[in-house]
Amino acid sequence: MTGTRDNVVLIGMPGAGKSTVGVLLAKRLGKAFVDTDVLIQQREGRSLQAIVDAGGAADLRRIEGDTLAGLEVHDHVIATGGSAVYSDSAMTHLRRSGVIVYLSVPWPEIERRIHNLDSRGIARDPAQSLRAVYDERVPLYRAAADLCVDCTGLGQHECMEQVASGLAARGAPD
Repeated sequence: MTGTRDNVVLIGMPGAGKSTVGVLLAKRLGKAFVDTDVLIQQREGRSLQAIVDAGGAADLRRIEGDTLAGLEVHDHVIATGGSAVYSDSAMTHLRRSGVIVYLSVPWPEIERRIHNLDSRGIARDPAQSLRAVYDERVPLYRAAADLCVDCTGLGQHECMEQVASGLAARGAPD
């Protein structure tokens, strides 16, 4: 690690738009883009849901934490999986290399966006509702974030512009 914080790391709930906004933000900022859910699936040779089905939520969280803690990229926009905040080592590593941005989306919008709960590969206990996951994670996202961006009612481009404006106001990487 060189110590530069030239990455932008997006965190938030599944359905918050991390991957879509991340691609748009990377184009806007002239950075490369990486989706860590895709990295995990490539490395494991199976879908996130297959990982959860075989080893449970804890297995996916462990794999995700290990993947993020070992990620060595610079000048990237990184879209993390929704459960990234459960790994202290991963979040510490990501913070050293970039600005952590929480895409905040209210519960009714998340509920409207997520229709494939049982096949999406969300790290949750089988009996845990999506609402319970949301309520558990929101405080973790807020605590981990250098910048919280309220995406309530915003389209993908508008949310991306809010992130870019927030980063510019912070003097963050561009």
